Amino acid sequence: MSAALPETAGPHAAPARHLDVLVCGGGVAGTVAAVAAARGGARVALLERYGFLGGNATAGAVAQFNSWQTAAGRTVVAGLAQEVVDRLRILGGAGAHQRFQMSTGHWMDRVEYAPELLKLVLDEMVLEAGVTPLLHTNLLAVHTAPLPGAPAARAVTGVETLGRGGRSHWCPRVLIDASGDMEAARLAGAPLLDLGQGETLQPATMMFRFGPVDFATLDAVPAAALQALARQGHAQGWLARAALHAAREPGSDDAWFNISRLAVDATDPAALGQAEMEGRRQAWRAARFLREQVPGCSQGQLRAFGTQVGVRETRRVQGDWVLSAEDLLRPTAFADAVAAGAYPIDIHPAQGGELDYRGLGEHHAYQIPWRSLCAQGPVNLLVAGRGLSATHQALAAVRVMTIAMALGQAAGTGAALAVATTPGTVPAPVRAVAVSALQARLRAEGACLA
Repeated sequence: MSAALPETAGPHAAPARHLDVLVCGGGVAGTVAAVAAARGGARVALLERYGFLGGNATAGAVAQFNSWQTAAGRTVVAGLAQEVVDRLRILGGAGAHQRFQMSTGHWMDRVEYAPELLKLVLDEMVLEAGVTPLLHTNLLAVHTAPLPGAPAARAVTGVETLGRGGRSHWCPRVLIDASGDMEAARLAGAPLLDLGQGETLQPATMMFRFGPVDFATLDAVPAAALQALARQGHAQGWLARAALHAAREPGSDDAWFNISRLAVDATDPAALGQAEMEGRRQAWRAARFLREQVPGCSQGQLRAFGTQVGVRETRRVQGDWVLSAEDLLRPTAFADAVAAGAYPIDIHPAQGGELDYRGLGEHHAYQIPWRSLCAQGPVNLLVAGRGLSATHQALAAVRVMTIAMALGQAAGTGAALAVATTPGTVPAPVRAVAVSALQARLRAEGACLA
């Protein structure tokens, strides 16, 4: 069977364009996946609805990459994620690696960065790798068909997109869904995971830029006093979340504040639009509280909103392994580990001002298996980023952007190996990849697997 689109594409379909790997979603997970696949020798296109890459990291303006290390300082995320930061530093767009105490009293390590400069870095990496960027382009449909020689199995054979020039039809040998909302996986017929009893989607956040901030004064406030101030602001209705968490914009006296809380199913466009309006309102009220009540912020003003709300959770795909909180807390040693992490289980409830935070031990790290990136359903479908196969509680740890980049590197590298393993132009089953070869390639490229 060739990779041509099935007849369901319609009689007026544009000519199909063949390629090795199509990545849906240009957030940091998808961008890194595309770069990794292209560096592995694959012909790659990257689909993104905005006119720039980065997702939550740029459009959402999260402004910090969290949890590169265990509490004891052992690095557990490196590889392409570290290259992103190195390139940012060349442009003056990333600070030093730092360990800090949040206003909630918890300790965290992070790298603060400039979201606008990250757009440049991701542009450079994609173009240098030879990826075809499909910006201002939306996903319309995904077509599947029986796999040659295995009629009980199905494979993705075609993807329809819509851009400024109209519809396009792509025939990828491997499809990577890094869209966060797992729309490509859903359209391809991959099963999705449900929330458990009593579980709700984690809320979104509208980041906002505020300044100038006297950081010497703000940083001198004890964590306990800052947390008491945050709870006061929440109780009085100024803050939607009892926190005063901020990341400094490198090279400036401004900070990006992460202190709003928006209960929303971001796969519902009407609800998402209303949440973004409410997020801007929450940011305006929070900025007034900062200016009037928080030491070091008396001269500041609200300067910018994120282009979109930062979304923590929507859909999750059912994979060959569903990563659980027990896997992280034990931690489980996976023979097919392709990424590692040390971010704690950090559940933001949909209502209220506090967190459900489960910290890890000083030397604690966990692994993420290849099977959690292999979606059930089409044999040539991979996932990366926050839509991976994980429970609600496990996702609360592995959703952060640092780990998302590690997952993107694993998915992209695996996709390139799948293409190389399967000759011709037919769909390339991702389970045909020898895990030992994938792990060796990831280690050679600087990734951490444990």
